Amino acid sequence: MQLTINDDRTIEDINNDFMAVFPYLKIQFFKHCHKENIGSPKKEMIPNTTKLKAINHTNGVMVISEEQTVEEVEQFFKLHFNLNVQVFRKSGNNWLETTLTDSWTLKKQNQEGMELSNLRR
Repeated sequence: MQLTINDDRTIEDINNDFMAVFPYLKIQFFKHCHKENIGSPKKEMIPNTTKLKAINHTNGVMVISEEQTVEEVEQFFKLHFNLNVQVFRKSGNNWLETTLTDSWTLKKQNQEGMELSNLRR
């Protein structure tokens, strides 16, 4: 999958593209990057309606594969687009930060989210 990062897009646009491929995962944008194995504070979260032109970033296209780890995706956003993101996984009706499982692939995270969500129905 490809994600286009440019001034005209909102965080919600990027997340919708991402969730079209990984429906049990979502990306949240934050003002600052999180520390290893520690979640980002909610007060640092940037609203989904925010246009990227309001955030200091670099434009470009990101190719994401299901075999990439969460850590690789988060680092790519930071290194190539200057964007601080955190991947969340669905668990029933809740969204959990993946900080302790950042070494898992997106495929594994998405599968786990599907299984946890189906268990809680």
